[in-house]
Amino acid sequence: MNDLSVESLKLDRQLCFKLYAVSRAMVRGYKPMLDRLGLTYPQYLVMLVLWEWQATCPVSPTVKALGERLLLDSGTLTPLLKRLEQLQLVLRRRSGRDEREVHLSLTDAGLALRDQVPPLKAALLCERGVDLDGLDQLRDGLDQLLQQIKALS
Repeated sequence: MNDLSVESLKLDRQLCFKLYAVSRAMVRGYKPMLDRLGLTYPQYLVMLVLWEWQATCPVSPTVKALGERLLLDSGTLTPLLKRLEQLQLVLRRRSGRDEREVHLSLTDAGLALRDQVPPLKAALLCERGVDLDGLDQLRDGLDQLLQQIKALS
C-alpha cells in the first residue's frame, strides 16, 4: 500500500467521521434548549417539520410524508409520534378513506411551543459565537452533498 493510500485512510481525513462528530456535537449543544422544551432531538426535528407544514398548510400531512421529509421509516417515527401525542403536542388520526394513512396535526400546545424556540436557539448560537453566514454556506454545501448522495442510491 502506498503512502497516499495510507494517508487517505486516516480517521481525520474521513468526511463521514467529521459529519458524524459534528452531528453528535450539535445534538449535545442543543440539549440544554431541548431540555427546556421537554423534547429529544428527534422529537424536535418532527416538530420543526410540523411547524413548517402548519405555516404552509399542506392538505393532509401524513406520517408517510413526514418520514419522507425526515428520511425516516415509520418504525422509527411511530414511537416518536406516540410520545409527542402523550405530551399533547401532536394529534394522529387515521384517514377515513384509507385506514393505512395516518394524518398529523399540532395541538394548541404544540403550536405554542414553536414560539419558545427562536429566543432559545438565538441564545444557544450567541453563547457559542457561531458565524451565521458561515453556517448558511455550510448548510448549502451539505444540502448539495446530500442531493448527490441520494441521487446515487
